[in-house]
Amino acid sequence: MTVVRCYNGFDMTSMMPERWVPQTEHEHAVMRVLTSIRAMSDAMERMHSGMKDDMDMNATDMAALRLLIIRERQNRLVSPSDIARHLRISTASTTKLLDRLVDSGHVERRAHPTDGRGRVVVLTEVARSAFFRVFGGHLRSMREMAARYDEAELSVVARFLDDLTETMDPHS
Repeated sequence: MTVVRCYNGFDMTSMMPERWVPQTEHEHAVMRVLTSIRAMSDAMERMHSGMKDDMDMNATDMAALRLLIIRERQNRLVSPSDIARHLRISTASTTKLLDRLVDSGHVERRAHPTDGRGRVVVLTEVARSAFFRVFGGHLRSMREMAARYDEAELSVVARFLDDLTETMDPHS
């Protein structure tokens, strides 16, 4: 019996990708990695959900803070437009988000150090302390787990994750 999936009168079977069934050992290994990524993504989502509750923020606010933490560690400045682009929200929504984060003491807007017309967004010490108070235990556990691998293994993992990130979000 053939099941035809319809949506608003359209036959969806022609638009749906075929289910991939691994055939070779290599394909089974690929499937295991993809399944592990999905499980890790779910765990990250649960962790971030708990963090936003602990810090009394919505998901978008937390995503903005995570971006600022990451870019700070990379010594990269963050403009309001960087936040809008990263979160895929309008400039008006970004302004409201930044107003909330400024009012709560988590970020500051400052003049760009080399472009007097530009603005950058920086974390406050309050935000940094709160973020690491809430997230610090997770970071320590992740660091301890990663330390069990040697440099060559970690290099492969990092390259894989960087490539995966680029594949999923080429504008990251």
